[in-house]
Amino acid sequence: MKVVTNRIRGLHPVVFNESLLVRIWPPVILVLILLSISLLSTFFGGPLIKLAIIEMLVKVVVIVGLYIFIGNSGIVSFGHIVFMLLGAYCTAWLTLPVPFKQLSLTGLPDFLIKHQYNVFLAAMASGGLAAAFAAIIGFGLMQASGIAASMAMFGVLAAVNTVYANWEAVTMGLSSIVGLPMYVNVWVGFAWATAVIWTAFAYQSSRFGLALRATREDEAAAKASGINIVMQRFIAFVLSAFFVGVGGALYAHFIGVISVDTFYIEMTFVTLAMLVFGGMRSLSGAVIGVITISGLIDLLREVEGGIRIGGVLLSAPAYAQELGFAIVMILVLVFRPKGLMAGHELYWPIGIRKN
Repeated sequence: MKVVTNRIRGLHPVVFNESLLVRIWPPVILVLILLSISLLSTFFGGPLIKLAIIEMLVKVVVIVGLYIFIGNSGIVSFGHIVFMLLGAYCTAWLTLPVPFKQLSLTGLPDFLIKHQYNVFLAAMASGGLAAAFAAIIGFGLMQASGIAASMAMFGVLAAVNTVYANWEAVTMGLSSIVGLPMYVNVWVGFAWATAVIWTAFAYQSSRFGLALRATREDEAAAKASGINIVMQRFIAFVLSAFFVGVGGALYAHFIGVISVDTFYIEMTFVTLAMLVFGGMRSLSGAVIGVITISGLIDLLREVEGGIRIGGVLLSAPAYAQELGFAIVMILVLVFRPKGLMAGHELYWPIGIRKN
């Protein structure tokens, strides 16, 4: 164990455990980065900037939730947005005003249709419903590996999307549900982002996370070592589903309106792109990917709207946002195939060596 001592002009020595600092530095610096962004947006950002930061923080919850399973197992899930869908509709059933539910969601049971519940409890219930659904389907899906598991999850998303699109008495079908309490602000988003970052770090540092990453690196060797591959994947799958479900609830309360189509192909692509862009094999990559892509999308949106320079209004074509995003993705994947962080974490600053 290394111990670092610091003397500053007569002050008593400050002794701390270097190995502990090295271990916990990634979540600490990630939370500090998000805290700095949140503070800057609160004190210096306009309304549009604040909305962009809130959306970014909500997506941190979703993408880090994805990372818990995808990053540690190596299985790219094309269907995880199903948990956002479940979470968003669960919180709508719980938090919508009673008159609205009695008028439009007549298929709900009495304990939902006659009561309006606390938003925090609704978020927890949304995560719980997503986790319960993951537990029901998990053991079967976790038997598969590689592209088979990826496509099986997409099949689950397609099936649930179809059910919700036609379950009009409970979901209003293809119509939008409006009137959700819009309580998600910068600090609500920051609190949940902090919670998911520390949970993901605790999981990946635990024996369960280490065992799952062993199956990612060499499935045959892990199995020969006595690791129960299906069980390890199942644990990460359920934990991941909980936070993606919470992310769905937060997103619903951020925009105030939801529809089935919101949580389908486009959301699947955007969330996976953020994870791949930053680097799906590290927690730092997951968070940095969200921050970078969110900033890029907002910048391109501003350029589309027009930027005035020296009295001249410069604007890009209406498709500039999608085109610019695609070009940046291609460049990153060509020159950094493993993402910006390439599977590495943000380490303790220079001057303290790794053990």
